[in-house]
Amino acid sequence: MNISEKIREAAKNLLAEKKVDLVVGFAEGSLPLRSTPYFARTPEQAENLIWSATCENNLANFVRKRGEKVAVVAKGCDVRAIVGLIKEGQINKDNLTILGVPCEGMVDRKQIDQILEGRDLLEVIDTGEELVLKGKGLEKTVAKADVLFGSCQTCQYNTPVIFDQLMGEAVPAKEADYGDIEAFEALSEEERSAFIAKEMQKCIRCYACRQACPMCYCSECFVDCGAPAWIGKSAKSVDDNALFQVVRVLHLAGRCVDCGACERACPMGIKLSILNRKMVKDVKELFGAEAGVNLEDPPALNTHKFEDNEDFML
Repeated sequence: MNISEKIREAAKNLLAEKKVDLVVGFAEGSLPLRSTPYFARTPEQAENLIWSATCENNLANFVRKRGEKVAVVAKGCDVRAIVGLIKEGQINKDNLTILGVPCEGMVDRKQIDQILEGRDLLEVIDTGEELVLKGKGLEKTVAKADVLFGSCQTCQYNTPVIFDQLMGEAVPAKEADYGDIEAFEALSEEERSAFIAKEMQKCIRCYACRQACPMCYCSECFVDCGAPAWIGKSAKSVDDNALFQVVRVLHLAGRCVDCGACERACPMGIKLSILNRKMVKDVKELFGAEAGVNLEDPPALNTHKFEDNEDFML
């Protein structure tokens, strides 16, 4: 039985036995290499649930503040966000069943589009290790590992840290890899500033990053405040664009689970992971804390220890 079949069986049983009112998972999208969030409320609808290397959305976004009993199909980064939201009182764990899925990474469609060079993709065969891309006058085989999202390539928690049912064999945890951040840190101050300015010039202030982030749930974001107005409304201001991203990263300090949802959602291809992963790395080094890895540890910035590194205050 493959993972999709295990998910469908578990979902049908939970719905038939009235243990949950809703199962949040994925269904096939309308295009090759696309899936879509899906909401099953009956055993019959649960037949549409699938799992593949296209299930990139962080479904933690869809289970926050629900009064009904919900089951969610969740990979490692989704579950880390769920753990964080449980700690912050946004999810009642008693009403949530986690169908955890060991994940070996999601395929980056933008990389596939570059390979296709403008040609239409009509069919994809996933052999496990490779993807066979087919189109009109096209058949090309690529190694799946070569076209994964950057966040998937550096993910440490491929197997969910908590779950009620595990939909497959656990995937071994990996060592932390902050090579990209170390390369950024090695740049001079002027080079880092130039890099950030170049990225912020791309921003059209659509706020897709904010909307995709499972930890951005304020009823009113600071950028939407009118009194006081924290930030200008024009996306042409590189300084205001940078201010938005920097404050967002600070708000996610000790909370970001490095799922990459913000960078995937960005229509302009901004390297948001540099800022986010820099903060994740700093919080881990300064406070020995990681977001969403267990239900016991309090949020990093909710506590104070006398031995905490406070060099930044000097």
